[in-house]
Amino acid sequence: MKGGHNKKSVRTEFVMSEQDAELVRERMAELGITNLSAYLRKMAVDGYIIHLDMSDIQEMIRLLRICSNNLNQYARRANETGSVYSADVDDLRTRLDSLWDGMDKLLRGFANIS
Repeated sequence: MKGGHNKKSVRTEFVMSEQDAELVRERMAELGITNLSAYLRKMAVDGYIIHLDMSDIQEMIRLLRICSNNLNQYARRANETGSVYSADVDDLRTRLDSLWDGMDKLLRGFANIS
């Protein structure tokens, strides 16, 4: 078969009660999973699924982009004028410290995943 085609060839079927089926649907909804087959395969093989809330990471990326943009503006000003205002450097340092604090919290949260 060519790449990209479904290579699954073994079919396994089982029966469950309506209550069990409802529990499965609830757990899938909690994780934001919509593909029943993928959910059941993952649970059968690994016994667990880890769902990460990536909103904090997306926020960190957004803040890093803002900080990078500010740094580029400071560098452009320094190249044009030959000097940088100390208030700008202090502002950038404060923003970077805040980002590092946020990153530290994220990494500690990942370390606590078990």
